[in-house]
Amino acid sequence: MKIGIGSDHAGYPYKEEIKRHLEGIGHEVKDFGTFSEESVDYPLFIQPVARAVSSGEVQRGIVLGGSGNGEAIAANRFKGVRCTLCWSKDTAFYARKHNDSNCLSLGQRMIDLKTALDIVDTWLATEFEGGRHERRIKQIDSNLD
Repeated sequence: MKIGIGSDHAGYPYKEEIKRHLEGIGHEVKDFGTFSEESVDYPLFIQPVARAVSSGEVQRGIVLGGSGNGEAIAANRFKGVRCTLCWSKDTAFYARKHNDSNCLSLGQRMIDLKTALDIVDTWLATEFEGGRHERRIKQIDSNLD
């Protein structure tokens, strides 16, 4: 799978670890930055990931920050992007199973690295259930111009 990844300075260390993990299990990763822990404005690095998901350049996106909240908000401004903020394997499971999440937001200050990697693995492995959930996603997407 081709996965875009991006972070601000607060998510940079986990971004690097997740990128290595993804490549280690055979995924192609496109890194949109940032490339250090020097303070940056997160939209500059999150928006390109979301744009790549929206356009189909990548199949999924992962965005990271301190809490993950701003990153999820920024990513969800793009048509067709369903970015879910996850803090456990359960939230990652349901983000995919019920919401067909195609972008994952993680907050480095909120979870430890092992949990972050477990979330990524669960999110990647879980299939969308469809059915009534597909109808709801279409209702959400119908509001996009």
